Amino acid sequence: MSDPAPPAAAPAAEPKGELPPKLDVKNLFISYTDRKGNTVQAVQDVSFELKNKPGVGELAVFLGPSGCGKSTVLKAIAGLLQPDAGKILIDGAPLPEGTGADRGMVFQSYTSFGWRTVRENVEYGLELKGVAAAERKKLALEIIGQVGLKDFADALPKQLSGGMKQRVAIARTIINKPKLVLMDEPFGALDPQTRWGMQTLILDVLKKQDNTVLFVTHDISEAVFLADVIFVLSHRPAKVLHRIEVPYFESREASVKQSAEFKKLENHLLDVLHESKVQGNVRVGL
Repeated sequence: MSDPAPPAAAPAAEPKGELPPKLDVKNLFISYTDRKGNTVQAVQDVSFELKNKPGVGELAVFLGPSGCGKSTVLKAIAGLLQPDAGKILIDGAPLPEGTGADRGMVFQSYTSFGWRTVRENVEYGLELKGVAAAERKKLALEIIGQVGLKDFADALPKQLSGGMKQRVAIARTIINKPKLVLMDEPFGALDPQTRWGMQTLILDVLKKQDNTVLFVTHDISEAVFLADVIFVLSHRPAKVLHRIEVPYFESREASVKQSAEFKKLENHLLDVLHESKVQGNVRVGL
């Protein structure tokens, strides 16, 4: 009688590789038809990715001249418009059609419901999800406190300043815990002092929430102050010209903007943007 066959070896565990990018944009093309019926290319072959950094998050900035197509890319990722070609992947999976709770967007214009209080505005997304009233009130008050509006929870938007209205928009977005927070020049209409305060708020709140953020601006100082990584875009049609890692600044106080390292990166970005402008002028024959 032959010996029994040895037990089959357990299959070797597959090695754990790196997580797929949180956001992976591949060869994106977007065009639109202007009022005269002409086709205008807004985005041309844009590719980039944002790393998945669990427990840390990443804040990436799109930096480029006004009207270059930065916001158009953001709207495509948000599901607000359909690209002509290309792929958008979140956590390695294709972007669901249309908008979704996995992506939260903060616009430059104030978008609160005027008839709802601050707390009711912040609760809105949870209300749509069917979260019980007591639970959503608790969560809303926590977020409202984090954005510095604890004493204004029962105020109406018309009673708030511009900066406070944007705090409401940020709270309303992050309470839904989206995979991506998309911010389209959210501080562009604010005065310089309020703008700096909002920049500091973003770093404090979004990092605590472990968010991956794509932030659009044409302000170089804002880009350097906020970003982990900066993508420099060309004039329209938008292309990604450079990917620049921002050094770690131990301090995020206003004084950091006067440091030699901060100024050095600002000057480098100025040179990069100037170079792209000259190249763009040559390309279009100006």
